[in-house]
Formats: sequence, C-alpha cells, structure tokens
Amino acid sequence: MPRQARLELPGIPLHVTQRGVNRCAIFVDDEDREHYYRLLGEATREHGIAVHAYVFMGNHVHLLLTSPQRDGLSRAMRNLGQCYVQAFNRRHRRCGTLWQGRFKSCLVDSECYLLTVYRYIELNPVRAAMVERPEQFPWSSVHANLSLQEDPLVTPHPAYLALDCDPTVRAKAYGEWLRQGVSEDDLLHIREHLQKERALGDRTFQALVERALGRSVAARPQGRPKRQNDAAEGA
Repeated sequence: MPRQARLELPGIPLHVTQRGVNRCAIFVDDEDREHYYRLLGEATREHGIAVHAYVFMGNHVHLLLTSPQRDGLSRAMRNLGQCYVQAFNRRHRRCGTLWQGRFKSCLVDSECYLLTVYRYIELNPVRAAMVERPEQFPWSSVHANLSLQEDPLVTPHPAYLALDCDPTVRAKAYGEWLRQGVSEDDLLHIREHLQKERALGDRTFQALVERALGRSVAARPQGRPKRQNDAAEGA
C-alpha cells in the first residue's frame, strides 16, 4: 500500500522531526552537529526554505520550516538525510540506516500555534534536563531568537517579527514568552499532531487546508467510534 502524501502547502510552516533508529544517537559530538548544520543550510537555501527554529538533540532534531513550494521540503529533507547518513557512516565506520523511517511533519497554524511550536522546540533541552535555561544549549535557534548572537540559518517568521518592531524589545518579549513554558495540553497537542502528521491549528485553519488538499487533516481519536449507547453509559 503506497504511503499517503505529506501535508504540504506553499507558505504554511511545517514542524519537522527526525529520529535515530532504535533511539540511537544521530550526533556523537559537535563535529557531527556542525556538519548537519552545514547540510541543513545548503539544502534549505537550494530550495528557498526558511528555517525559523531548530534544535539538535542527541538522537533527534526538531525544525520549524516554511517552503515556497509544495514538495520543496520533502526534497530538501531527502537530500539532507542521505548526505548526512553517508558522512556519518563514513566517519564512524558504520553501515546501514541511521533514521527511524521517514521524517515526521505537521502543518502549523501561524495565527494560533506558531510561537507555541517555536517555544516547544527551543525548550526541548530544558525538558530533557540537559540544561536549566534554553540559551545554555548551544545547538539551537534560541540564541538568534533571543538576539544573543547572529545565526545565518535562522529567518524570523512574520508571527515572531510581529512581537515588536524594535529588535531589542522583540527579543525581550520572546524571552518572556519562552520562560512561561509549554502547558501540558499544548505538549500533548503538538506531539499528537506531529506523530499523526496532521494540521495543527483551529478548525478554520484545518478547513482551509482540507479544501486546498482535498483530504482530512485533523487528528482523529484512535480506535472505532463509540456507539451512542456506549457514550451514554460512559457519561
């Protein structure tokens, strides 16, 4: 059975994650991360893709990207993944697959969820108890988004720029937003939509995507629907 095509629309941000097979490390050291960073930059520039947020964890990555083309992101990630695995295997004298299947992605509603996904990505090292503050983790877009240092890979999304027209005030506002953390409901919501590769947003956004792609894009509960009598008994 052929795999269902990804949900991709030009100009709509995508939250992307890719993991190592069997939870194995995809980065052994900073040299690996530097190489992945370079390849990500080359792949996104080639396809005109904007990188808004990223974090390179030990056995997975999170990216927030916007592509101007329908299938540009899939092509970029395929090239990036293949080139990185070849270099990783050669350097570490290993063979075989590195990735746990194909990467996961979900469309993100810019109006409702984009900055929450920014925050979700950049707080990953804090949730993993690797650091106390996100800016202590070196391999993250947080340094650019807090205006702590330049990062040529990062392109601010209009939703981030709308925090304030003054870069200093904007960075401060984003820092305050970051420190609020991600609620448990948002954590579950983001993870569910990413795992199921659905469209993360309100019903208006999902309806817009459904009309554009001609298919259902909402995350549905697993299992068979409850019968009316079952529902009444459980109320």
